[in-house]
Amino acid sequence: MSMGRTETLDRAELRKLFLFTELTDEQLDWLRAHGVVVTVPAGETVVVEGEDASCFYVLLSGTLTLSRLAGGEQVQINRSDHVGSYFGATQAYLTDDRAQRAYGATTTAVTDLRLFQLPADEFGAMLRAWFPMAMHMLEGLFLGMTASQRLMNERERLLALGSLSAGLTHELNNPAAAAVRATAALRERVAGMRHKLAMLADGGIDPVTLPALVKLQEEAVERVAKAPKLGPLEASDREDELGDWLEEHGVRGGWDLAPVLVNGGLDVEWLERAVAMCPKTATEGAIRWLSYTVETETLMNEIEDATTRVSTLVGAAKQYSQMDRAPFQVVDVHELLDSTLVMLARKIGDGVRVVKDYDRGLPPLPAYAAELNQVWTNLIDNAVQAMAGAGTLTVRTYRDDDRLVVGIGDTGPGVPAEITGRIFEPFFTTKPVGEGTGLGLDISWRIVVKKHHGDIRVESRPGDTWFLVRLPLTAPAGAPGLATAEGIDD
Repeated sequence: MSMGRTETLDRAELRKLFLFTELTDEQLDWLRAHGVVVTVPAGETVVVEGEDASCFYVLLSGTLTLSRLAGGEQVQINRSDHVGSYFGATQAYLTDDRAQRAYGATTTAVTDLRLFQLPADEFGAMLRAWFPMAMHMLEGLFLGMTASQRLMNERERLLALGSLSAGLTHELNNPAAAAVRATAALRERVAGMRHKLAMLADGGIDPVTLPALVKLQEEAVERVAKAPKLGPLEASDREDELGDWLEEHGVRGGWDLAPVLVNGGLDVEWLERAVAMCPKTATEGAIRWLSYTVETETLMNEIEDATTRVSTLVGAAKQYSQMDRAPFQVVDVHELLDSTLVMLARKIGDGVRVVKDYDRGLPPLPAYAAELNQVWTNLIDNAVQAMAGAGTLTVRTYRDDDRLVVGIGDTGPGVPAEITGRIFEPFFTTKPVGEGTGLGLDISWRIVVKKHHGDIRVESRPGDTWFLVRLPLTAPAGAPGLATAEGIDD
């Protein structure tokens, strides 16, 4: 920035500025002694966002803009030609070490500017000396709001964690209970088979029949593995047919055996061929042996399915939390999205259809994976709430030049145009009192924009709302070493 130093302001001109209207002559003289008037040509940058806030400025003439970096681009947030507008080190009065001492926005001259400039240290000391009570109140207000927002952020995370934990517990309980039930039933069937072996040892079963039973057993196991999924009506019809057949062949309790055999893929045609391999006197024994075999195999399949489900849920939880992984790493964004959908499955519910429209050709993404999972959680949760439990949730990924885009779409009523520009503001919420803190989207914005140097925006009309997250495919300068699935890149 090139600045030209000009004159010192007189009392009359200083008093015209609304900030200084009520000051005494002595206070105005102090400003004249410590401040200078500088000129900035059109197109020049006055201050840069993120740099140390060394000066406080008041606009005397000209037009300027304030902008902030979002998604790698400067986004204009204000434009002013109002004499007396101020910017720069506006929080120089803060003495707490937690205070942010950096420019909050980039200021650029649209036309030639004339500015009153004060050094930040002297400006801050002056405010604290002249207005001690006001400074205590302002400092308390600023630090109080900062602490409040931090606590609310933590509460938002804890609430999300509690909800996810409850959902995960519910999801884990179902397969775990199924495995316990199947194990108890399997124990009974194995005991029954031991009884049959005891009968064999005592001569209760003709040894000549045993090879045929073993062969039938192997064929039955193969049938169980290939058993088709039957609808209720079709299954009922086959059970009736098989129950009649068993009754005709003198098998006691045939109506209890029929559902087991049908579930294992055995039908009348196969049983006719099977019993033909055994003496007629062994028909009932063979049928019961096959029933034990089918039920045992079915129960083992149920246990395998249940434990696989538990393992999948635990794996999804580990992927979601990024347990035992470096904070910053190269990841497949689809794994992050899938793990989040698994974690939110109970909250999404059966009334919402989930559509995955993934571009599997996307390159890996350098990111803070656990924090991105928090973004997906907030966006998906908002989408599900907007649809009130019924609609279509679409999760889409694609590439846009050097950025990876994740879109979360819903078929809810949409975001009203008048609030679209405010939904990423802290504490802003459209939910009823007590149902939302207004921090979910603010947290998401800060994770995407501040931490990943990306961009997040909303496009909405009734029945078609999209939150679009754009993330750079290259790691930002100064990012920590990237962790991969194989280890740490130096």
